[in-house]
Amino acid sequence: MEFSTITTEQISNLLPRDFFCRPAELVAQDLIGCILVKKQPDGNLLSGIIVETEAYSQTEASCHGHKGKTKTNTTLFGEPGRFYIYLTYGIYHCVNIVTDKNNFASGVLLRSIELPGKDERIASGPGLLARIFQINKSHDGLPISIKSGLWVAGRPSQNMLKIVQTTRIGISKAKELPWRWYLQKSRSISKRAKGDRCPKK
Repeated sequence: MEFSTITTEQISNLLPRDFFCRPAELVAQDLIGCILVKKQPDGNLLSGIIVETEAYSQTEASCHGHKGKTKTNTTLFGEPGRFYIYLTYGIYHCVNIVTDKNNFASGVLLRSIELPGKDERIASGPGLLARIFQINKSHDGLPISIKSGLWVAGRPSQNMLKIVQTTRIGISKAKELPWRWYLQKSRSISKRAKGDRCPKK
């Protein structure tokens, strides 16, 4: 699977809502290789390949919804197939996708994206990803749809991808869960698993 270009046909292949109506740990790995697309204020489209994700569920202590619904995490308990945006460290936005079912906190954090033709590290990490795509709290609760101007398209290729499954990053609880996935061949991963060397250019 090569990411030298992304075609108009590929970014129009919107993922159906049912795709997100599954547990986060299933959606997270299936999002690897899919395309995040955002319509810019000037009408141009910015798109990149999702190469790293993490899953979160209210059943485990690192999830924002583990202790119940609050004013700030309401979106995470809502309808699957919407964006859940939160601010971390008071400065970095994180882009998540709500999954599973209503009234159950479940979501996928988009950790890294590879933008064809751009610096390989330009969106390597949640904060960088949100900054490049100019996604912030104003997008919280936005449905994943072409009409909304922010959506996810299916994988450009159905070829088998080599995906690495490992533990999540930057959390203090439930660290043992192997709920992070990334595309092994990508050089845009925020942090590789121990022993997994970055592929040569």
